Amino acid sequence: MDVIDPATGALLDSYEEHTEADVDVALTQAKDAFEDWSVRSLREREELLAAAGSVLRENSREYAETMTKEMGKPITQAVGEVEKCAWVCDHYAEHATAYLEPDHHPSPPGTTAKTVYEPLGPVLAVMPWNFPFWQVFRFAAPYLTAGNVGLLKHASNVPGCAEAIEDVFRKAGYPDGVFQSLLIPSDRVDGLLADDRVTAATLTGSEGAGRAVASTAGEQLKKTVLELGGSDPFVVLDDADVDAAATTGVWARNQNGGQSCLAAKRFVVVEDVYDEFIDQFVDEAEALTVGDPMDEETDIGPQARQDLLEDLHEQVEQSVEAGASVLTGGQPLDREGAYYPPTVLTDVPTGCPVDTEEVFGPVATVYRVSDEATAIAKANDTSLGLGASIWTADLDRGDRVAAAMDAGCVYVNELVKSDPRVPFGGIKQSGYGRELSEDGIKEFVNRKTVWLQEQPSTETLVE
Repeated sequence: MDVIDPATGALLDSYEEHTEADVDVALTQAKDAFEDWSVRSLREREELLAAAGSVLRENSREYAETMTKEMGKPITQAVGEVEKCAWVCDHYAEHATAYLEPDHHPSPPGTTAKTVYEPLGPVLAVMPWNFPFWQVFRFAAPYLTAGNVGLLKHASNVPGCAEAIEDVFRKAGYPDGVFQSLLIPSDRVDGLLADDRVTAATLTGSEGAGRAVASTAGEQLKKTVLELGGSDPFVVLDDADVDAAATTGVWARNQNGGQSCLAAKRFVVVEDVYDEFIDQFVDEAEALTVGDPMDEETDIGPQARQDLLEDLHEQVEQSVEAGASVLTGGQPLDREGAYYPPTVLTDVPTGCPVDTEEVFGPVATVYRVSDEATAIAKANDTSLGLGASIWTADLDRGDRVAAAMDAGCVYVNELVKSDPRVPFGGIKQSGYGRELSEDGIKEFVNRKTVWLQEQPSTETLVE
């Protein structure tokens, strides 16, 4: 696995893929580790997770630089990502016991009926490159703490991140085999899913990858959680604070170089405030600093790979040919590295690539609509349903519009984000299942019903 610096195109490092024999050893180690790990006290697992959070904080700069070098994330955002990973560790270290407390149910006198939550076994996680630490800890913190063990198949362009994450758990004191990284290409995932030693799987990635994992896992009757793509609407109603909406909207579209499933991608603006919004939105976009991701002042670094930049630009070119207007950006930067500037498109024709496809880069499409009802219809006019952002001065109105959104999560007067305190996930082609909060930790457990009944006395039986 070759690591190419997206800021320069230079070869940074090469990693040896794990052989079939290496993977076989890892699977056996995971299965054996589960036998001990699953019966350890929940409190002990919480303490180890808290230690993992401390390791992350103590080495945040080192891990951030690994991210930045491998996939181009600006260094300040990379440090923030490591800190968020520490936060999710803190959250489950504090709340896992409460989340996994047995639930009691009504039952006749002399009986106790309850649901207990027991781990399933080794969970395979197929994770993407765009948030190479956060996506992993979002699954690992709850699932390991519930008593499962983890097998990470990370994206092939971030093998250094995969090994660094494995090292976090090792430094925190986790037993061997509880968390392992497998450096393998995507075409070997099916074999893992078919292996009896893998109990369940979770994937964050494209719709195509999700369908492939779900299909193979389904044939094996194995539980899956899928967090797939998004084409999130950012709806600006006529009573919105336009300054706040434009400022937040630019960041919601462009953070992480626009390479985020839950980024705001389609800006649906009611015509009463459209002109004011678009002027400020373009100004804010043009004010972002594109440059060396190791520079603390950089807002947008390179796209993660040159081929991804080329795919993004093809979407833009085809949409412009169909009639879309470019207000700013629209061309790769004439410099070394995979750099694409913040881009704003308007007059977007129905059916063109940026209208119907997920756009994974710093390209915003802005739509003018006549009223609230039209805004809701346009927001829902997508096969994806991850998140949505609504902007209005009236929270009752915001709550009502949120109820009409076809999305897994809706934020009013805020950008969409994943937060350890609330469940996260999508509907429609954006996947199924939930991560984070109590819902997340219970995705890969056996919800076992236990019925306890007093044994009748001998005298009662005789009578």
